[in-house]
Amino acid sequence: MRKLTLLSLAALFFCGCQKAPQQGAKEIRIGLSIPTQREERWVRDLEYLRKQAASLGVELLVKVSENNTARQKTQCDELLEQKISVLIIGPHDALAAADIVQKARLKGVKVISYDRLILNSDVDLYVSFDNIKVGEIQARYLTRLAPFGKYVVLSGAPTDNNARLFRHGAMRVLKPLETEGRIKIVMDQAIPDWNPAEATTLMEKALAQNAGDIQAVLAPNDATAGGVIKALAFYKLAGAVPVSGQDSEASAARRILAGTQSMTVFKDTRQLAAAAFGAAMSFAAGGSAPVNAAVPNGKLDVPSLLLEPLAVDKSNLGKVLVESGYLKREEVYGSSDFHP
Repeated sequence: MRKLTLLSLAALFFCGCQKAPQQGAKEIRIGLSIPTQREERWVRDLEYLRKQAASLGVELLVKVSENNTARQKTQCDELLEQKISVLIIGPHDALAAADIVQKARLKGVKVISYDRLILNSDVDLYVSFDNIKVGEIQARYLTRLAPFGKYVVLSGAPTDNNARLFRHGAMRVLKPLETEGRIKIVMDQAIPDWNPAEATTLMEKALAQNAGDIQAVLAPNDATAGGVIKALAFYKLAGAVPVSGQDSEASAARRILAGTQSMTVFKDTRQLAAAAFGAAMSFAAGGSAPVNAAVPNGKLDVPSLLLEPLAVDKSNLGKVLVESGYLKREEVYGSSDFHP
């Protein structure tokens, strides 16, 4: 897969404007449907997408389904009635969202699948990260810290295709070790709606069933990692058992510094928003978007723009998350002037 650089992202962002100079940006109306605002990373996504729209004076119509499949369908119907040029969808349900794509195509509206892939559909573009690699990064990090012993493997929402990709990547690393007898996966469970409370419940169950004898936990994202660590704390194991994460939320950064969460996977949503919005502008102007991969969704190999994820732990957190401006210093270190 060809890596997408910041320079090529910048080129993508402006290509739509150059395609049709006779069309003013304010004439372009883009619809955005995202699954939730209950997770910090999705709050950041919306913030960055709004900044992209504001910088060009483009009208961005936003709907948030709060993890409700029927609501997302209804909201997208409303967006399609408002004469949008492009629809960007972060699907709650990867399969159900195919109906939205079909309706959009009937109206001549291009659809960008944002972060999560819409399955069994003629979606025009998928913009995300290399999600199999995300799972590989998580698993490899854990196996360096815990090369032997009992593992709890948690995955994300069954409705989210990314959750399947994360797990697939992780199992590429973990399954051979289990076959060799080096590790034993004592729990392998999905977490509905990525719910942290459900992660706590599952972790409590795993700890009870194994008398607290757990050597590592693959938590699929930072929110669920927080739920896992809550259960570990009850057993006085927070910080003693390696726990993975993903999304580089401020709360996770603080846990990493405190030693209760081992790592997170950084997926720079600033780049993701720029790539998606640049593609939307290009589509709206009658152009196309550069791609660096093709990802099968059950119906076709979807033209895709995949960005590179990065492992973050205590050793590089300050540089990658704070110095880059992704997180504010006070979000991570508090009001104190101390920082590593």
